Amino acid sequence: MRDIQPLHKRSTTIHFVKCTCIFPDSHMENRKSSSSLNNPTTKKAKTNMSDTQQPTQQEEQQPQATTIAEQIVQEQPIANDEEGAKKLEKSAIELSEADEARVKQMLSVGEECIQEEELRLLVSKKPQPICYDGFEPSGRVHIAQGIMKAINVNKLTDSGCKFIFLVADWFALMNNKMGGDLKKIQTVGKYMIEVWKSAGMNLDNVEFVWSSQIINEKPNEYWMLVLDIARKNNLARILRCSQIMGRSEKDDLSAAQIFYPCMQCADIFFLKADICQLGMDQRKVNVLAREYCDKSEPKRKFKPVILSHHMLLGLTGEKMSKSDPRSAIFMEDSETEVNSKIKSAFCPEKVIDGNPVVEYVKYIIFPRNGKFEVERSEKNGGNKLYEEYETFEEDFKSGALHPGDVKPSLAKALNGILQPVRDHFKNNAEARKLLDQVKKYRVTK
Repeated sequence: MRDIQPLHKRSTTIHFVKCTCIFPDSHMENRKSSSSLNNPTTKKAKTNMSDTQQPTQQEEQQPQATTIAEQIVQEQPIANDEEGAKKLEKSAIELSEADEARVKQMLSVGEECIQEEELRLLVSKKPQPICYDGFEPSGRVHIAQGIMKAINVNKLTDSGCKFIFLVADWFALMNNKMGGDLKKIQTVGKYMIEVWKSAGMNLDNVEFVWSSQIINEKPNEYWMLVLDIARKNNLARILRCSQIMGRSEKDDLSAAQIFYPCMQCADIFFLKADICQLGMDQRKVNVLAREYCDKSEPKRKFKPVILSHHMLLGLTGEKMSKSDPRSAIFMEDSETEVNSKIKSAFCPEKVIDGNPVVEYVKYIIFPRNGKFEVERSEKNGGNKLYEEYETFEEDFKSGALHPGDVKPSLAKALNGILQPVRDHFKNNAEARKLLDQVKKYRVTK
């Protein structure tokens, strides 16, 4: 279910409130307007009706909306000026100060949210929304799956959510991970749970479930849902989801891999998830789930909110991969291994975009520690404590901060974060046994 690859996407934004509305590709053709995004940050584009266009009698009888955004559009005209925009802002969902803070913290997890207004509606209606993410047990856990995931889960549970981890053993089998050996896959799954338990994750509102378990508990309900999703989508639409498996639609996919997206889509509804909190690489299947809400009979009134997190770059400056140990810090890497990997990491001077060292500071160190201290000689400016990422970025971009000073300081901070995980696998006999077994397994793509 997981692989590291940002996606290009198309979006349309309606200017009626301060929220970004992103519609799936299949809906774009119906609206006859689209814009291409070259980065994960949502860009805005106006959509206006002609002032002279007169609605027909049929148009006046508008259909029932399936999203909060559509409800607002039906009830209010499109604002074309600043005063009108301010009036329309008042039509947005009003939340208490505490709920506004909850929404803000939830949004801090995501690089993209589809749709923010629906998230606000969810928070206003449901005290404990259900978030979910799924992982194929496919080898050792790298720092993005471990620490970065723990950071995001803690933000969401602190905001009042329940978080469900789907340990996707059957999905790993379908995707030929661990050579298709289910016993090995399930051993890796148990090891992954031990990692999350020791990674600083607050487990009070976290539940771990296995795909094999939930499917076998209610097989008729699950497979009927999977078949309905498959029946309502053509092969081309399903193949577009191949990236969720780390595959391409041009690959020679097995029949199991073609069926995989239908099952992952079904998991969202089967787990009763309100929020899909997966990476940007899983965006296409999450959008498929929203599309299915309109295709199902009867239509599903509430679509799952998509809150996609950033995909951390590999240390080589390219995609992070478990099959390339140089590209990632693994959760039980020794202090020496961490130091060596960070020292050799790609880190062009004065460059922010595409710089994995800068990304580690931004997405791991600051969210986890709330600060970052750079230790350097007096000749190079002396030690400096950064309490805001923006200040760090400004210094690095200007050249006031050199990669040679950032790297050892980053390695020191990472080693401090990873030490409790190392201690757990050293002192817990069961965890140590699982890690020893996983290290012997050959990672297969």
